[in-house]
Amino acid sequence: MKEGPDLSRIAALVGDPARANMLSALLGGGALTASELALEAGVGLPTASSHLAKLSQGGLVRVASEGRHRYFGLAGPEVAAMLEAIAGVAAAHGPRRTQPGPRDRAMREARVCYDHLAGEKGVALFDHLVRRDLVRLDGDAVALTPQGRDWFEELGVDFAALGRSRRPLCRACLDWSVRRSHLAGSLGAAALDIIIRRGWARRDGGGRALAFTPPGQRAFSRLLGE
Repeated sequence: MKEGPDLSRIAALVGDPARANMLSALLGGGALTASELALEAGVGLPTASSHLAKLSQGGLVRVASEGRHRYFGLAGPEVAAMLEAIAGVAAAHGPRRTQPGPRDRAMREARVCYDHLAGEKGVALFDHLVRRDLVRLDGDAVALTPQGRDWFEELGVDFAALGRSRRPLCRACLDWSVRRSHLAGSLGAAALDIIIRRGWARRDGGGRALAFTPPGQRAFSRLLGE
């Protein structure tokens, strides 16, 4: 046996269509019940429970109990990043299962990727940060510059709170729909939280898509100097 991580085990977990649909449903960062995930996967509840047990044992999902209910969510941002990267490869090289429709258009424009902004809006934000030297790229690494810290503090980011997180401050996440990077990490999550709290955007129908309000669109454009 070759040494190193067992890619085949993780690939097998993600590769099953029902489990892939369940994991995709959890990319919005929320937690769902087994019944809700069964509907997303198009399988019965016993089959869904079996799939969820495998995903839990494989370390891809976490389980939280509240009263008599059990809720499932992605185990962490690294799982979300892996799924987003796989989606990018599938979008570039794999066959499409359905013809894109209006909801796909909304998902391409702005959506939640676990806990940060993705889609065209997320890529536009990341491009602005790089262009203004607010973050610097060194290969795959992303570093916040001093002027970038000032910019985010003016936006309302609490760096003292972020310093207590074990997550990387900022990280590039490959966007599957635009096929370029958007901002992830605790800083990306903080930026999305501010966008939501200020009412610039809201969840579209409770799914992953984000709908920017007209005032929010104008505020976001001003933020990017447009």
